[in-house]
Amino acid sequence: MTGASAPALSSPSRLTLRARVALLCVVVGGLLAVLAGGAAVVANANRDHIDTILNTTGPLRADAESLLTTLVDQETGVRGYAVTGDPADLAPYQEGVVREQQLLDHMAGLLDEGDPLLAQIDEVTAQAQRWRDTVAEPAIATVEAEGTASAQALLDDAARQQFDALRTSVNELQADILVVRNQVAADARRTSGTLVFLLIVAAGVVVLAGVVLLVSLNRLVIGPVTGLAAQVRQVADGDYQRDITGVGPPELAVLASDVDGMRRKIAADLDEVREARERIEWVNSQLEKQTEELMRSNRDLEQFAYVASHDLQEPLRKVASFCQLLQRRYAGQLDARADQYIAFAVDGAQRMQRLINDLLAFSRIGRMTSGFTEVDLNKVMDSVSSQTEPTREYAGGELTWSELPVVLGEEPLLTNLLVNLVSNSFKFRQPEVAPKVEISARQVGDEWEITCRDNGIGIEAEFADKIFVIFQRLHSKDAYPGTGIGLAIGKKIVEYHGGRIWVDTEVEQGTAISFTLPATARPVEASAATQAAS
Repeated sequence: MTGASAPALSSPSRLTLRARVALLCVVVGGLLAVLAGGAAVVANANRDHIDTILNTTGPLRADAESLLTTLVDQETGVRGYAVTGDPADLAPYQEGVVREQQLLDHMAGLLDEGDPLLAQIDEVTAQAQRWRDTVAEPAIATVEAEGTASAQALLDDAARQQFDALRTSVNELQADILVVRNQVAADARRTSGTLVFLLIVAAGVVVLAGVVLLVSLNRLVIGPVTGLAAQVRQVADGDYQRDITGVGPPELAVLASDVDGMRRKIAADLDEVREARERIEWVNSQLEKQTEELMRSNRDLEQFAYVASHDLQEPLRKVASFCQLLQRRYAGQLDARADQYIAFAVDGAQRMQRLINDLLAFSRIGRMTSGFTEVDLNKVMDSVSSQTEPTREYAGGELTWSELPVVLGEEPLLTNLLVNLVSNSFKFRQPEVAPKVEISARQVGDEWEITCRDNGIGIEAEFADKIFVIFQRLHSKDAYPGTGIGLAIGKKIVEYHGGRIWVDTEVEQGTAISFTLPATARPVEASAATQAAS
């Protein structure tokens, strides 16, 4: 049933939300750009004023103070020398002359060409030089030529007034420097105030833009989205037949249309899901019936295996026992053909027993389990070496293995697997050649790859897959005895442990059969040295 449409939240607009936001950003960005440009100009001027205060007027004032002190030292040195005639008293004058020149050069270097202060500095320089030429130097020369009394006569009131005029010029220079410094400081304060004003205006623009954006979002976005969300919640609560409508900017109208299309698609899919659920429930009921039938069949198979292991072997044991009794009691008393027939019967009964035992062992793999534990394959190889020792000694062969890993599995099954591989290597040996069997391991990714390699007769590439098929034989039982089930058992053991087994057809001599086992998280705990049995 179709529900009522949501009430209109705002009048439709021709401008999209993106266009409105873009227009607002352009206006605000333009204003901020103008303010930023003005602030940059004012900040640059303010920096120049501060730089003038720190790097020009400040050092000029300090140099002017030092210059006055230096001139006073020179005048004091000359008067002291004129009184005592001691050259040591003349040292302040001599040092003052050097220091004066340094200060004047430094002050001139701080000012630009055409600066009025340069003229004052030049005037002070000229007055200082006239004082030295007319007062200081003649007094020093008079002391050296005529004595201190004549020199003191030269340092009269006129000489003192001349030095006072020099001091006055330096004071005027200091006053002018202070005036310049105060003017620059006033300019710096003015530009700082202008910069602060521009920053306040920029902040006001940002705040105003934020208010406009907030009001616009509330009217054009938040209101319509809230109404749309309320409609979506009604659909989410189960009213899948409710039409969803939307108002506001074109983007939200399109969104509402898309959501309504999704609602219609979900409603259609739900109808299909209901039908599919009914079909699945019917299929599940059929699968449960088939599962029960399969479980019953498995129980029957287990019962058959039990019967085969007991009821079939009992008459076989009797046949084999009585045939062996016939063979022992009447061997040589009947003709050769009768002895041959009896031997055939004994061999057939024994082969049937071995075949039944192998079939039972094959069927038990993965069905009768004691659970996986950590198995050290080095210890397994010790057991394999003991079990295959009679065959190895008979063939005059050699069995070696390098460091082997610790894996997760069932030790009896892994022992059976390796016994089968090693036994086959000794069985299928080359005539007149001592068999050699080597077991090695290497880790490939998250698996251990175990390889059994020998120098036997080898396997053709076309038979590499057939040897793992149950009862598949490549040679007659007269040439190589056996039931043909050993490698099939090995394949089932490997697959039960989550691995795979194959024949490496690229070896040049002998046979190499490899299988994989998942690697454990624990580090390998293998023997420190290569194990060997021969």
